[in-house]
Amino acid sequence: MTDTEPAAAVRETADSIATMEIRGAATIASAAAEALAAQAREAASAHAGDPPAFRASMRAASRTLRETRPTAVSLPNALRYVLQRMEGDSVEALRRSVVDASEAFVRQLDRAQEDLGRVGANRLTDGDTVMTHCHSTDALACIEAAVEQGKSISAVVKETRPRQQGHLTAEQLRDAGVPVTLIVDSAARRYLDEVDHVLVGADSIAADGGVINKIGTSGLAVNARERGVPIMTAAQTIKLHPETLTGHTVEIEMRSESEVIAADVREEIGEVAVENPAFDVTPPRYMDAIVTEQGQFPPESIVTLMRELFGEGAETPWAEP
Repeated sequence: MTDTEPAAAVRETADSIATMEIRGAATIASAAAEALAAQAREAASAHAGDPPAFRASMRAASRTLRETRPTAVSLPNALRYVLQRMEGDSVEALRRSVVDASEAFVRQLDRAQEDLGRVGANRLTDGDTVMTHCHSTDALACIEAAVEQGKSISAVVKETRPRQQGHLTAEQLRDAGVPVTLIVDSAARRYLDEVDHVLVGADSIAADGGVINKIGTSGLAVNARERGVPIMTAAQTIKLHPETLTGHTVEIEMRSESEVIAADVREEIGEVAVENPAFDVTPPRYMDAIVTEQGQFPPESIVTLMRELFGEGAETPWAEP
């Protein structure tokens, strides 16, 4: 392994995140932290006695991971957590600090989702029907916690094209004992009259309370507001995007056109432009609440929590000094 070559575990994790074999913000963050721990173990052997080379290899591995999914802020937040705790004068001390930070981060993630689920479950009452969009383990945690409290909950699950992540949501809700009705995305407005809540996750949350989530969330939120159906976002604090505190906008990931249309069908149709944005932004005025492991917040007040956690901006410890 050279000074800048990532470990095999890092490359494999980066590939799995990029291809969405690893998906969901918390799962991505956990995988990234564990990949850094694997990098530290390998780099300690390759760069024994050379702390600067060890640090350089950790930054390079972090950049490899960082570049995979530009919109999922949980990824850079995981990298920040681990790298900011990398300290020591020897390679062994550096290795130990990285591994310890990675393990602590993963433990926090596990507790955070459980705590968030209990907060979100308090918004649901016995007999409620919930509409979901895409696949969010944070949103599922709220429903599962409500079921554990003895509440009867049913779900209307949007399939969420083009990757149909709703199928995974439907399967996991079914396994949790929740009756599920699966619908195509364009049927959402029709079924809003039959639901009590809309519950979505988030890939990033901006300082103004804007929710960046799977494409289609914004339109669903507008329809829900028009129908008078409350909508909440379930999101761990790792989803907060500290760079938006200093005016940066969230980059919206554009994915391959092959997710939208097969090559043979595209050829048959003829020359057309195909775009596949993975996410959209829901303005805070269409969102009723953002539920985190630290409590429930009106979208407009999320900036206060963000400043408490990150200060006035975001560091990039993976950058070369």
